[in-house]
Amino acid sequence: MTSEFNDFRIWHSENALMQVVKALKKRDFDAEYFPDAAGANEALLKVIPEKATVGIGGSVTVRELRIIGQLEKRGNEVTHHWKPEATKETNREIRKKEGTADYYLTSANAITEQGDVINIDGIGNRVAHMIYGPDNVIIVAGYNKIVPDIDSGVRRSREIAGVINAKRVGAKTPCAETGNCVNCNAPGRICRVTTIMQYRPWQTNIKVILVNEILGY
Repeated sequence: MTSEFNDFRIWHSENALMQVVKALKKRDFDAEYFPDAAGANEALLKVIPEKATVGIGGSVTVRELRIIGQLEKRGNEVTHHWKPEATKETNREIRKKEGTADYYLTSANAITEQGDVINIDGIGNRVAHMIYGPDNVIIVAGYNKIVPDIDSGVRRSREIAGVINAKRVGAKTPCAETGNCVNCNAPGRICRVTTIMQYRPWQTNIKVILVNEILGY
């Protein structure tokens, strides 16, 4: 719902995101702010060359941008494992191929005000590719991913992103039933690998695009 007061909310979140951009740059990440998803989408199409191969991590944010179809339409070879035809046998190979692409496009579960990039994975391919593999990694995150500090980021990753994603994939976990994380020991637990990038890894070019919208979980 919009109202005549919404401009003040936008002003406040924009200011916060611009501060995070500065913090990320101090941590040696390339970082940029966009007021909306449309602007971020346009920027991605300019940053990623038309002949480049693109790997897509498991990310609701990326899919909400509607960028995959646009990349494929203009001729980019796009690899991602969220395809209904993928089998158990091909799934692992697809995930591995994502990490050999020229550009790897994904999101983050949380980004702190100090510039820490936090993620929790079940398999680990997403975080592995973000840290090392593709020459170029692009992380897109909405305002909802910004947190005050690392502890808050880990909690957000587990208690918000983890819970909603467990429900999305139909995980056999307590949180997928109740909506609350209990730090379970269930066989279907999807929170298995936690990573915190405090500075850009030396051999990986990482660009962080912050968007003043709610995107992903």
